[in-house]
Parts: sequence; C-alpha cells; structure tokens
Amino acid sequence: MRHSGRKEEESLMRNKLLGWLVWAEIWRDESGQDLIEYALVAALIALAATAGMNTIANSINNAFSTIGTRLSSAVATGGGS
Repeated sequence: MRHSGRKEEESLMRNKLLGWLVWAEIWRDESGQDLIEYALVAALIALAATAGMNTIANSINNAFSTIGTRLSSAVATGGGS
C-alpha cells in the first residue's frame, strides 16, 4: 500500500511540474502577440473608415445632386452651352 501511495505522489508531482512548465512556455511564447497587434491595427482602420464614411457619403451625395441638377437644367433649356 505504501508503495502505491508514493507512485501516486510522484505522478501528481510530475503532472504539477509539467503544468508549471507548460504555463512558463505559454508566458514566454510571443508568437500570438503579432496576431493581436495586427487585429488592433485592423480594428483601428475599420473605426477610422467608419467615422469617415459619413463625410464621404455626404460629399458624394452633394456631387451627384449637383450633376443631376445641371443635367435637368440642360435638358430643360435645350442642351447647349
């Protein structure tokens, strides 16, 4: 019986040590850091693009309205310069 208990203790100690080694490797590993940085840059770009869309949409809308008004005016007056 005593021999079985010692093996269990050794197994538990080995598993605990292995767990600590895995955690140490995870903390030391920096390969995922680049992915997080790229994700943050992409999110920042998306945020800036979304914020700028309203201004761009208004400018495009105004340009098409101006073109539409000029075309309607040209058609109504017979076209020439």
